[in-house]
Amino acid sequence: MASIPLKSRDSLPPRRGIIFILSAPSGAGKTTIWRAALKAIAGLEFSVSLTTRAPREGEADGIDYSFVSEEEFKRRQSSGELAEWARVFESFYGTPRAPLDAAIASGRDILLDIDIQGARQIRAIYPGDSVAVFVLPPSFAELEGRLRGRATEEESKIQHRLRKARDEAQAYPEYDYLIVNAEVDESVAQLETIVDAERLKVGRLRGEFAPWKS
Repeated sequence: MASIPLKSRDSLPPRRGIIFILSAPSGAGKTTIWRAALKAIAGLEFSVSLTTRAPREGEADGIDYSFVSEEEFKRRQSSGELAEWARVFESFYGTPRAPLDAAIASGRDILLDIDIQGARQIRAIYPGDSVAVFVLPPSFAELEGRLRGRATEEESKIQHRLRKARDEAQAYPEYDYLIVNAEVDESVAQLETIVDAERLKVGRLRGEFAPWKS
């Protein structure tokens, strides 16, 4: 499936940018989806979150996350630079506010990979400019298999993630859209459909449709 052709988009009046929120329990495949979506969906940018945890294998500073000290994180938090923040396990995560404000003002669309607590904060600050998408695996058994398949954590941490996943899954009714991630390509196509539909909403336009202006 292709995104809205550039020629068609260019004929529309300017619009406000959109914050697309992607949330999911650990192991649902959210990271795989957004990485593929950034390549497949034209004009979609990624919001790089701050975190105090150490980089994992394959992660790059400034691309996957901006890795900062706890002291620096708390400084930005207290100065109002973060649109949302949360403590997850033993680390802090947060979203810088300035890039979001700039994207909305300039008509650019930005994708956030954040948890439920963060999504609630973003939606409270940007109620008309955010769209929330929740991702679930086809079943709890599938989720457990994915977590165990990583073979990177001890059993106690896996059990903690599984308990947390059951709780987090109950939050999907708070979101605008639900994607059941059975196949990554299909999930990316569904996200692309959501992005295209939201870009065409009349309520986001800043002016009149020029060909019909008298």
